[in-house]
Amino acid sequence: MVSRRVERVAMAIKEEVSRIIQEEVKDPRIGFITITDVELSGDLRHAKVFISVYGNESEKVKALKGLSSAAGFIRSQMGKRIKLRYTPEIVFKWDRSIEGGAHIEELLRKIGRDSNE
Repeated sequence: MVSRRVERVAMAIKEEVSRIIQEEVKDPRIGFITITDVELSGDLRHAKVFISVYGNESEKVKALKGLSSAAGFIRSQMGKRIKLRYTPEIVFKWDRSIEGGAHIEELLRKIGRDSNE
């Protein structure tokens, strides 16, 4: 069970990381990125930031590399904005749930077409 404090801090991290990426990170590899979720450890020292990237597979790989190289900068900026004893280490991960949902939607469309024929 996740405490309310962990949930609140995770939400604050999600908002701040989104803002920092939009306004301050100047890496050209980072295109259209959406922060979909943040999982925070119970001690608030580690954060998994889940992202969704609009584009083909090579653009997704480039964006993840760009974010990984900017993780230190993002962490330092986040530490200035969110007052915590320890600023969490950030790891960026793919959020595959959107792709999975699109795949399921396509399968359902195919089933619908097949049943109409």
